[in-house]
Amino acid sequence: MNSTEKTYIDEFKSYLSVERNFSEHTVSAYISDVVSFMLWLDGFDCTKVDFNKLREYLHFIQRFDYKKTTIARKTAAIRTFYKYLFRERYIDNNPSMSLAAPKKPKSLPKFLTPQEVEQILNNVKIDTPAGFRNRVIIELLWATGMRVSELSSLNFGDLNLEENEIRVFGKGAKERIVLISDRAKEYLKQYITSARSLIASGYDIGEINEKSPIFINSTGYRLQNQSIRNAINDVVSKIELPKKVTPHVFRHSFATKLIENGADLRVVQELLGHAGISNTQIYTHISMKHMQDVYNTAHPHAM
Repeated sequence: MNSTEKTYIDEFKSYLSVERNFSEHTVSAYISDVVSFMLWLDGFDCTKVDFNKLREYLHFIQRFDYKKTTIARKTAAIRTFYKYLFRERYIDNNPSMSLAAPKKPKSLPKFLTPQEVEQILNNVKIDTPAGFRNRVIIELLWATGMRVSELSSLNFGDLNLEENEIRVFGKGAKERIVLISDRAKEYLKQYITSARSLIASGYDIGEINEKSPIFINSTGYRLQNQSIRNAINDVVSKIELPKKVTPHVFRHSFATKLIENGADLRVVQELLGHAGISNTQIYTHISMKHMQDVYNTAHPHAM
């Protein structure tokens, strides 16, 4: 790439981070996608690209064994890039206006039954401060439907335990309130009063204030998303649960159980922090699928 194209990339990255407020992961993916596209252009001026050139690139990447979701993301990255160039008047026309990505395959999210969640919780070893912390984390994921990034970002100022409420900041830094069960609250209170100060033994973690992280690691710093994933993987691998379990699976399980028990879709949308109701509606399909499976298993004339 030449110096002008590098400038475009740098400015586009700032636009995604600051103005669009995309996550660090999404920004990194979009930049990588656009850089790959420019390398494919092999010196051809990116501001001279037309719709046919973009279609040619899409045909090129479809030769590889990419998932449809990956191709859809690469298409979205290019569309966003050219939308930005047009907005900044680097180009007179936006060639990506009619660029269509392949439709994403519709698949139902995986979820756990309440019995499977309890099996996981009961197998968390809580005889160490870190083990007790991990139990609390899983309790909260199951009780609130929080994203793992939302949970790891929690500070003491976000807690309102008297009202069983926690403030979280979701995608796009959107603030919402999630509710917690009495059981999850009691575990959280025990962790705060007993286990938290013992996790970073030998380190000065300072006085607790509103900006102090709730969940910390062995050196007293904020617990990271990957550490939470590792803790869950460690428990699940030992009980040989025949499902892939991630922090997000607890979110799906939370939403599915609410829908199965008759919760209003709008309420579930608010608790999950979905921007649109269509993202929440998929859980009604999960619930129906689950009911069909139970019917086929339990009814003598179902098959």
